[in-house]
Amino acid sequence: MDEPTVVVGRITRAHGVTGELAVLVISEVPGRFADGATLWLEDGRTLTVASSRPHKDRLLVRFRGVEDRAQAEALQRALLIVPESWSPELPDGSWWDHRIVGCVLETDTGHALGTVRDVIHTAANDVWSAIDDDGVETLVPVLKDVIVDVDLDAKRIVVREIPGLTTPE
Repeated sequence: MDEPTVVVGRITRAHGVTGELAVLVISEVPGRFADGATLWLEDGRTLTVASSRPHKDRLLVRFRGVEDRAQAEALQRALLIVPESWSPELPDGSWWDHRIVGCVLETDTGHALGTVRDVIHTAANDVWSAIDDDGVETLVPVLKDVIVDVDLDAKRIVVREIPGLTTPE
């Protein structure tokens, strides 16, 4: 695949003896694992969803051509990807996690906070975790009063300087 990709799931294990696989879904796009959906493995192989159903905290997915447990076990721990262009546009003020991770984070006064390494989803709001060159982590709540600018093309995020949050008190 020649364009950037997005990880949408990880195969965790074979389930049963008929080729079904347990998949940890890492996608909020409805229908990503619907019957007939196309996904890729990192090595470029294409998989087509034959069926899927919820099971505990995962989906049980059957792919066309995966007919038995041995074939399913060969796919364990594989990442499932799609082209980034298949991700729908989000409303203003929302960003896909994979676009935020890797951005340089700094305050509106120029204080470098590091590089965003993780997006933490909480009930109230998302939180971006940035690590600086000294290994210091800064957690920034993703709130309109905190976020000043997000430039995904430049991989740069500017946040308000808040004593005790972005700088020592």
